[in-house]
Amino acid sequence: MAYGRVDAKVYGRAGRACCALLVGGLLLAGCSGGGGDGGRPGAAKSATDTKSPAPGTTSAPTPTPSPTGFRFTPDPARQPKTRADAKRLALAVLAGPDSWGPDYVKGRPYLSVEDTWPVLPTDCRWESAGLPSTVLYTVTAHSEVPAAGGKGLVRVINIVTVHRSVDDADWEMSETLEEALRCPDQTLREGERISGLMSLGNPGIGVNTTAQDAINELGKYVKDGVKGEHYYGWAQSRIGQVTVAASVRGGPGHSEQDLSTAMAKSLVAMLNRVEAELEVQS
Repeated sequence: MAYGRVDAKVYGRAGRACCALLVGGLLLAGCSGGGGDGGRPGAAKSATDTKSPAPGTTSAPTPTPSPTGFRFTPDPARQPKTRADAKRLALAVLAGPDSWGPDYVKGRPYLSVEDTWPVLPTDCRWESAGLPSTVLYTVTAHSEVPAAGGKGLVRVINIVTVHRSVDDADWEMSETLEEALRCPDQTLREGERISGLMSLGNPGIGVNTTAQDAINELGKYVKDGVKGEHYYGWAQSRIGQVTVAASVRGGPGHSEQDLSTAMAKSLVAMLNRVEAELEVQS
């Protein structure tokens, strides 16, 4: 997608979310957990690691693995049906600079213009269009790390979109995945580009315990007047009819790991808020 469109729970889920972020075409290993082999799932043991049961005894049965994946079901009665309901939910879910880290501040302007929607034509140059009929409300918050101490400017966004239906939200996720395949090199706006864009989809099964669907994109960000290529990341997830996204355009002196981890934390903060807004009331 284009650039223009905390509690303990946040950090725990963000650790799992950042495992799905692409780094150099590979899954981010720095967020993995597990055994002494570095957390590689299914790592084979050597013969010296495998011990047979003592004579006359039986080995304990292998426990059945617990079901994994996303298990949250939104309450139908709390799902937005009007623009007013969608706007209230979107603004309640939207995360600001504090969700990224202590160095982030609000950008200017901070919130996007209402009722606009980014589109990617065949020339792979992003444009702004009117809000699709499938969307009840969408909002984008702009934040940044100002250039200081020998490090360059970093710009980030958070987006919340409330669709009219789950199917509409699902279509947005599919279109987002297709955009990176169709346009691996994109012009964000005049003087700003991303190149070598890779995209990874991850439905809410297996290790994805944070959402019903998720997409992560990785590329290189280039800005006129700024030397070198820098980190570009986009992370987007869906719960019910709501999609949330966090994206970062890096700058000189900022590591990919720090930026991708901050992006994962910000995304998960919004996912937690979606659940809080849509969960069944006891």
